[in-house]
Amino acid sequence: MNKFKFISTPIADLTIVEPTVFGDHRGYFMETFSAREFKEAGLPTVFVQDNESHSKQGVVRGLHLQKKNPQGKLVRVIEGEVFDVGVDLRRNSPTFGKWFGVILSAENKKQFYVPEGFAHGYAVLSEKATFIYKCTRLYDPTDEQGLLWNDPEISIEWPLPKGVSPLLSEKDQNNPTLKNLDFAF
Repeated sequence: MNKFKFISTPIADLTIVEPTVFGDHRGYFMETFSAREFKEAGLPTVFVQDNESHSKQGVVRGLHLQKKNPQGKLVRVIEGEVFDVGVDLRRNSPTFGKWFGVILSAENKKQFYVPEGFAHGYAVLSEKATFIYKCTRLYDPTDEQGLLWNDPEISIEWPLPKGVSPLLSEKDQNNPTLKNLDFAF
C-alpha cells in the first residue's frame, strides 16, 4: 500500500506530498519519507542535511537559494501554519520566474518538495510555527543567494493575516529582484 500521494503543481517538479495518516483515539502515526515511494515518484531519495526553524507570526524567510550547489528541499510544518513558496529560476523553463505556494500546517501534515533550481521561502501565518526540512546538498554560506521576497515582477501573494506586517532579516530585505539576479539555473 502506498503511504504517500504525490500531487503535481502548475510548475513542473514542484510537488505536494500528502502522507497517509493512521489515527485513532491515542493519536496518529505517519511515515514522512520512504526512499522506495519517493524514487517511484521521481523525487530524490538522498538527503544529507535536516534543518529546523521556529518563528513567530509574520516572519517571512526567503527567498533563498544556493548558486553553485543548489539544494532540493523537502519541507513540512510540525507546529503551526506557514505559506510555503517555490520560485522557478531554471532559465530554460517555460515557468521561469513563476511561483507556486501551498499552506503547510501541523494539522494538514502536507509536505512540499522544492527542487534544485528554485528559490524557496515561507511566511508564518499562525501565532508561531516550527518548520523542518531535508536538503539534498549541504548548506554552504559562501554560496548563498537570495531573491527579493516581494519582487513586483514575481508578485507573490503572501497571505499574511490582516494587520500583520512581514518581519524579515536585514539580508532578506535587501535581496535582488529577478531582473537584477546575476544568474539562473
